Amino acid sequence: MTDLGSALRARGMRLTPQRRRIIDALAHLAHGTPDTIAVEVAEDGGSPLPLSTIYRGLEALEELGFVSHTHLDHRAPTYHLADHATHLHLVCLGCGSISEAPVGVADGFAGNLRQVAGFEADVTHMAIHGWCDQCSATRP
Repeated sequence: MTDLGSALRARGMRLTPQRRRIIDALAHLAHGTPDTIAVEVAEDGGSPLPLSTIYRGLEALEELGFVSHTHLDHRAPTYHLADHATHLHLVCLGCGSISEAPVGVADGFAGNLRQVAGFEADVTHMAIHGWCDQCSATRP
């Protein structure tokens, strides 16, 4: 947390109690939308934080590289601490389950993009949609 405080101060910002509560909520949740972060923060004994404060806090924390987000669906992004960005998100189109795979499984894909298009992919921001074992077994 001291690195976060230093990074914020270097940009003329502070580690406010609200930002600390957002970080603590994400550490507890592992993954959270702004709405689930609001619920978690409301349960920490402090006063509830408005969603606008949570969004601004997440934006500032992401800009500094302490928080990252993924789009698991077409709704609100899901946030996690940046040091937790070591996996891909696998979203089942059948049952809606979300699982994880090590980021290394996308090395071939990222390498192909680099070779063919000169594009450096950030696969930690990626959600792959498909079917889990159970749902794919029941598909026609």
